[in-house]
Amino acid sequence: MPVTNRPAGDWREDITVGTEHSVADRSDIDQQEIRVLVENGEYWLRNRGDIAMMTVTIERLRERWPHARIGVLTHQPAVLQALLPEAEPICGPEWCWGSDSWQGRLSRTAGTRLIGPAALRWRAATDGPKDRLRALRSSACLRRYHDESEAEAAGAEFPVEIPAAVAQASLVIALGGGYMTDVDRYQANRTLNLLERAHALGIPTAMVGQGMGPLRDPLLQRRATQVLPGADFIALREPRRGPELLSGFGVEPERVMITGDDAVEFGYRLRGARIGTDIGLCLRVADYSKVSAVAQATLGGVVRDQAVELDAGVVPLIISEYASEDRLATLPLLAGAARTAAPVGRGGTAHDVARQVARCRLLVTSAYHLAVFALSQGIPAVGITASEYYDDKFHGLAQMFGTGLQVVHLNDAELEDNLGRAIREVWDDAPAVRDSLRQKAVDQIDASRAGLERVFRLVESGPVRRATV
Repeated sequence: MPVTNRPAGDWREDITVGTEHSVADRSDIDQQEIRVLVENGEYWLRNRGDIAMMTVTIERLRERWPHARIGVLTHQPAVLQALLPEAEPICGPEWCWGSDSWQGRLSRTAGTRLIGPAALRWRAATDGPKDRLRALRSSACLRRYHDESEAEAAGAEFPVEIPAAVAQASLVIALGGGYMTDVDRYQANRTLNLLERAHALGIPTAMVGQGMGPLRDPLLQRRATQVLPGADFIALREPRRGPELLSGFGVEPERVMITGDDAVEFGYRLRGARIGTDIGLCLRVADYSKVSAVAQATLGGVVRDQAVELDAGVVPLIISEYASEDRLATLPLLAGAARTAAPVGRGGTAHDVARQVARCRLLVTSAYHLAVFALSQGIPAVGITASEYYDDKFHGLAQMFGTGLQVVHLNDAELEDNLGRAIREVWDDAPAVRDSLRQKAVDQIDASRAGLERVFRLVESGPVRRATV
């Protein structure tokens, strides 16, 4: 990853990677002919970390191609229009591009200005009561998933629908995420199938901000070996496991670049002028982040005790609204705390959460993207993990920033002592690591934008693939 050594000033001044020059080089391009199909990775739009990555990538695409059509695959078209009016929802059951007639453009404008905001408010108001129903549905889906896994073991094809919109795309880009792993085999296969179809049609393909692994499932490894060598460009968010995996899959090293997470720029923009005074806290309990009841109780007790000792408030940070997983696990830990802040509302945005992070002096988090938000703003963190999946996330992130992130395992026999020690050390180190963390953020933003420059050239280096309909 390139090191710029430029001062961590205003992000718009810090980050320039030849955009104007490249646009001038291809002034002959009719941008209205460009259609970018974006594989979102989280179609329900309930994870603010994923939304932050998507926001940054869509903004960068729009900066380069102001008049292109940028379609995002989603199950929540109205919510997407509220969150990202620059993007066009591509949704089922047809999974096609909308009409480019004046009626189609008028419909998308109405969705952005009227339907989208109303849908976002409605979802925020009704999410709580619907959580129990979602839990039942998730259990049913999990049973079907196991049935599908047994079918796969017998040699059946993984059932993933490929959207029709790919056939009219000029570029297919898979957004950042940690889904190329055994714990998210459905999304991994969905992405691989999409990239494979695009490659077969001669459409340029790219993956950006990707976390890779752990990935040991034989069938998923086979699919990755079949598909990923055909990807034109792959940007990794950290070097811990991805480069070795991609090499094993047969991907040429010239097509791979380590850039950092795309949400780094999102967090960096919202950095505060002063060091915060609180402790940010987030615990997620999910199938892929096993946490025992004993570990939860220990975590809550240590954070509350350290907040008293350090004269700090505790700020609950909610990054994922899926089945209220962050709320249900985090808010009970605040019971008995001397000073607490209110969590962001269910309708709160990724910006709202990143601003909450800015008021903290340190974070204690099991949610990866909260650590990204914090480190990018110059705020150190304690990453808590109970699985190999999160071990990789946090240790990889620590490699990218070099300092400011301590990792504590919740299965540690000395959890209470080691977590308390880590919190005190990170608290004391906060002023000293602030500038270094922000400089590392700038370096990663530069690398991420340089990586996307390579993606732009996939389209601009040759004739733009025109839509067929």
